[in-house]
Amino acid sequence: MKYIYSIIKADYLQRTRSYSFLITLAITIYAAYSFVPPPTASYTTLNVVGYKGIYNSAWVGHVSAMMTTIMLSLYGFFLINGGIKKDVDTGIGQIIATTPITNFGYLLSKFLSNFFVLLTISALTFLISIVMFFVRTSGSPFIIGDFILPFLFFAIPALFTVSALAIVAEVFLGRRLILQYIIFFFLFGALMANVVGHKSSTVNTFIDTFGVNTMTNSVKDKVNTQYHEHIDAVNLGFTFSAKHRFKTFEWDGISWTGIFIASRLMWICIAFGLVYFSSSFFHRFDFKQAAGKKKKALAPANISHTNGTFAAGINVSLLPPVVTDYSIFPFVKTELLLLIRKGPKWFWLVNGGLWISMVFVKLDIAYAYLLPILLFLQVTRWSELATKEVTNRLHYFTWSSYKPLQRMLPSQLLAAFTMAVALALPVILRSAAAGNIYSVFNIINGAAFLVLLAASLGIVSGGKKLFKILFFFITYLITQKIPLTDYLGALPHDSPIGFISIMLMLNVFLGAVSFSVRSWQVRHL
Repeated sequence: MKYIYSIIKADYLQRTRSYSFLITLAITIYAAYSFVPPPTASYTTLNVVGYKGIYNSAWVGHVSAMMTTIMLSLYGFFLINGGIKKDVDTGIGQIIATTPITNFGYLLSKFLSNFFVLLTISALTFLISIVMFFVRTSGSPFIIGDFILPFLFFAIPALFTVSALAIVAEVFLGRRLILQYIIFFFLFGALMANVVGHKSSTVNTFIDTFGVNTMTNSVKDKVNTQYHEHIDAVNLGFTFSAKHRFKTFEWDGISWTGIFIASRLMWICIAFGLVYFSSSFFHRFDFKQAAGKKKKALAPANISHTNGTFAAGINVSLLPPVVTDYSIFPFVKTELLLLIRKGPKWFWLVNGGLWISMVFVKLDIAYAYLLPILLFLQVTRWSELATKEVTNRLHYFTWSSYKPLQRMLPSQLLAAFTMAVALALPVILRSAAAGNIYSVFNIINGAAFLVLLAASLGIVSGGKKLFKILFFFITYLITQKIPLTDYLGALPHDSPIGFISIMLMLNVFLGAVSFSVRSWQVRHL
């Protein structure tokens, strides 16, 4: 156990001391605050059409716990993913492989470290939910059990499951990060679609990883019983809608049954089982290469100079003169090639398939669904836009070059923007052919926003994980038709001019942050 404890402690401290974790905590604080909206808000987090729950302990505690479970499961995978990869990149894995710790012991330590990182964030939202109870309610008694039990039965099993999935993804998919993201994206959607709106049953209770079905059915039964209604659906999540008259009801929470508790224990056991199963396939940092694939370095030939002529017969005077070019276009070309060549070549077949699909499917589907997904598939490319120099320790050279702020950073932004526009070209041309110049401008403006967001978050946080988390979160909410995250302008907005103005101001702000922080970094190199 001493080896497992040491790895858990070191890994947990390393993760929680990063800028991406601190910024994630800040985002979590704001999210937890928004889980319990004020009565005058234009959105709800648990919506029953025509009805509204009273903010008592049960309502605030259960809604906060469920929203925390879903949101943290959604972006927590990106936060904790990469623990094994970091040990490979730093060489620590080879040292660990020489210790007596078993494969299962090592993976178990990484698994528990992942869980404790997510549990730390969940504990913060738990405390904020209690604070929000006293802020939003008046007169309702405070019952601590209505906060502890939902977080215990909703969040803990889900966080165990997500932590185990992160380990399984790294063991079986290795460095194929984009495949890990795609598979998790569809797996998360399948888990949610498999339980939302279904009737209460023992089978549905056990396959409900997050406990969504149990909670929504309890709320639905309360409204149907009290008002003799036949409501079939309860929407959980941020729902934006116009204000209408509603009836209030007081919900006392879920009746915790033995079957439900058993289902939570089952998911915890499944999580440990997945880690144990993965240990049989873990490489233990043994990366053997075929001897035939290794290229022997040629010994440099002895070179002597005689009157400007090399011994090998090369005449220096015949070589072309060195031409100095201080424009940014060679850098733009280089950055564009780096973006294109990033990742496996076969993945461009997937990109090409989506790109061609946007030519033939309905324009609204291509605009609202296929284009955001296609842009998200390039997340590994966008995330390293302004961080690859630091990652590869080349920033000492590039930041000390001639005018790095006027040449290096603009070339990276221009290359990424060019690629984003090229990927969105089918939708742009079809919108222009339909005479919808507003959509064309929004797509171009959204492409600039995506590039500037990747650059600014990478420069500020010093890593790529924060952008991956936020971009996945934004893409998922776009597919759920949440206008607040619609950076491409695919959804209807109350004020089109206002939306354009907001996006332009965001782009200016992100650009200013990118250049100002990078300027400070260059001066303090």
